[in-house]
Amino acid sequence: MSKSYLVLMRHGQSQWNLENRFTGFHNIELSAQGIAEAKVSGQNLAKAGIKFDQVYTSTLQRAYTTAEIALTEAGQAGLMDTMIKHDDLRERDYGDLTGLNKDETKQKYGEEQVHIWRRSYDVQPPGGESLKDVVENRVRPYFESVIQPQIAAGKNILVAAHGNSLRALLIILGENTPENINQTEIPTGSPLVLEYENGQRIAKYYLADKLAA
Repeated sequence: MSKSYLVLMRHGQSQWNLENRFTGFHNIELSAQGIAEAKVSGQNLAKAGIKFDQVYTSTLQRAYTTAEIALTEAGQAGLMDTMIKHDDLRERDYGDLTGLNKDETKQKYGEEQVHIWRRSYDVQPPGGESLKDVVENRVRPYFESVIQPQIAAGKNILVAAHGNSLRALLIILGENTPENINQTEIPTGSPLVLEYENGQRIAKYYLADKLAA
């Protein structure tokens, strides 16, 4: 079996990322910077020569738009016709915090409480999901039933999603644990590449870093 790739790409900066708001399920568009990030990601994929067999993305605009821009820049726009969008790959639901400015929320509830809501594994924000909920209720079942068989078959896969749904994937893949995932911050619009050979992960890197080396 030849080498294959799983590429995890967080959407480019959204307008609410720019405004420092909790976004969650809210369907917000990319900022100008986010569009530029998606274009550079696609250009880097072209430079690296990674050709995808299948693309998965969430049903939120900022994720699938990032995928569409990147695929176009990578010369793989034809994959948009078969791109699979699914609710299970959406961002974590921040519940009552959705739309609130993060700094103002710290002033209201205290920095420690907001840190617990954002970075603990199993504590839910009011009316929302914990990261554990995202892992066990959504991302793990979808990954194991739909995406994992594609990886096992040696396919090249792109997953364009969100900070927390991708952090969930890193836990499921064994790259992180619930205990250390809070130390992982996935940058916007920067493909994270996992290389596989004979079903074993042999390398992991941010594509921009490898191309710059």
